[in-house]
Amino acid sequence: MRYVVYGAGAIGGVVGGRLFQAGLDVILIARGPHLEALRARGLRIESPAGSATVPIPAVGHPGEIDWSTDAVVLMAVKSQQTASALAELAVAAPVATPVVCLQNGIANEPAALRLFPNVHAVCVMCPAGHLEPGVVQAWSSPTTGMLDIGRFPRGSDQTSHLVARDLAAATFSSLVVEDIRRWKCRKLLTNLGNVVEAVCGPAERSGPLVGRLISEGEAALAAAGLDVATADEDRRRRGDHLRLGEIAGRTRPGGSSWQSVARATGDIETDYLNGEIVRLGRMHGVPTPANELLQILAREIVSSGRGPATVSPASILDQLGTGPAGGHP
Repeated sequence: MRYVVYGAGAIGGVVGGRLFQAGLDVILIARGPHLEALRARGLRIESPAGSATVPIPAVGHPGEIDWSTDAVVLMAVKSQQTASALAELAVAAPVATPVVCLQNGIANEPAALRLFPNVHAVCVMCPAGHLEPGVVQAWSSPTTGMLDIGRFPRGSDQTSHLVARDLAAATFSSLVVEDIRRWKCRKLLTNLGNVVEAVCGPAERSGPLVGRLISEGEAALAAAGLDVATADEDRRRRGDHLRLGEIAGRTRPGGSSWQSVARATGDIETDYLNGEIVRLGRMHGVPTPANELLQILAREIVSSGRGPATVSPASILDQLGTGPAGGHP
């Protein structure tokens, strides 16, 4: 079985690289300078346990892949890139190809189901990084990350178990979960703080603003009738699997949204994280002013080209304190 990793950034690069190191058949789909670096030098994987460069194959489009071999697609693009990636994939890949979404948020799997019947979801807990072409960081060691999988929206099948087995052989903790959507909803709540890192800086991840975002998220998910794994369940599952260390004397600078702003990619995933809570709130009559304001601020930072951590959390809390309930402050 071949793994086609669509999106070779932080998560896709680390997962694809680890699978390749475990002796599995892997091919990456990448773009631009990153693709050029992969073809010229291979993929460099840096971690607290050491670094290695692997000669992993890479292409720029799913149309360049021979789909006659049984393949599983690991969809690892950011959520804002999912629609275009799925459209390209649907033209090239057989419709029965399993699509496994290694993505944050809860909008990717429903989008994939429009085009492919065999869709799986992964609850991604993997501190990874990608700030320069051809290089990714895996910040946790010896367990690289936690990647629980289940068929979407519920259940499991042979693909679920085969992928979990291969991930476990590639330094990940991976369980087959029958109710994976519950865990994806819990992960969505934890990802609501990503935008605070990007807008205010990683130090604010534990500040009062994040708590407000999560409270709104819990209310919106409940109003939408979406079951959510509890915080206690999440803590028990995480245990001590993730052990972050230093790479070349440095600690992890920031999460995925912070990295998007730092790399000046021109887009950010906030519309599918905080924006998902805003959407659910609007549909079900739940006010979500904090998530709405952070969504707008993230868009402004990206469009203006400003770097991360350029807005003070105090100014955001001031705006929320004076804004109309449930609307734009």
